[in-house]
Amino acid sequence: MKTVLITGIGQGIGKALANTFLEKGFFVIGTSTTGAVDFEHENLSVQQLDLSSPASIEKCANAIKSLDKKIDILINNAGVLLDGNEEILVPAKLRDTLEVNLIGTADFTEHLLNEMEPSGHVIFISSTAGSIDYAEKLVSHEPLHYPAYKISKAALNMYMCTLAMRLKQNGSNLIISAIHPGWVKTKIGGDDADLTPEQSADGIYQFAVTSPESGHFWFKGEKLPW
Repeated sequence: MKTVLITGIGQGIGKALANTFLEKGFFVIGTSTTGAVDFEHENLSVQQLDLSSPASIEKCANAIKSLDKKIDILINNAGVLLDGNEEILVPAKLRDTLEVNLIGTADFTEHLLNEMEPSGHVIFISSTAGSIDYAEKLVSHEPLHYPAYKISKAALNMYMCTLAMRLKQNGSNLIISAIHPGWVKTKIGGDDADLTPEQSADGIYQFAVTSPESGHFWFKGEKLPW
């Protein structure tokens, strides 16, 4: 039985991902900020994780290691959007956003790299909101909402890229990817979004079990611009 580790399975895309992988026969290690979720399964282990807390990250990583399971797929899904439709950057919100979406996610990933199967797949749930190319195309006709969130996703993409290059140089066969989940009906995406969490999760699952070229940003099997 293969094992997937998914952060942020309490709701939205993360919850849908956990259920999708369980249906496909995976053992799922999931995290939530409380350490609890509103569903159960014999092949589900839930751990408490607060990505804004280094102590919580270390404690969670150690708990996962104690399960003594090699991880085939790691999906860094947990994230926050704290500046809503604001157009002006609020430094305090930027700090808090980066702490979860970038720093905590990178810290957690670094703790778990040695627990991955040698040919495993590490995925970061990013967003086209973090694409500089897309931002340049939008700036002429609509305001740039939620700047802290966009900055965090652009930075997350760069962490993914540098991690992929580092591992490749060290002879690792781990695949490192960032993926755009689509515009999804979640607390972040809103009710007008195109996809349900289940539809998004199915696309992410299909991508996660493949072996794409490491170090790239993807959506529906196609590389996205940075």
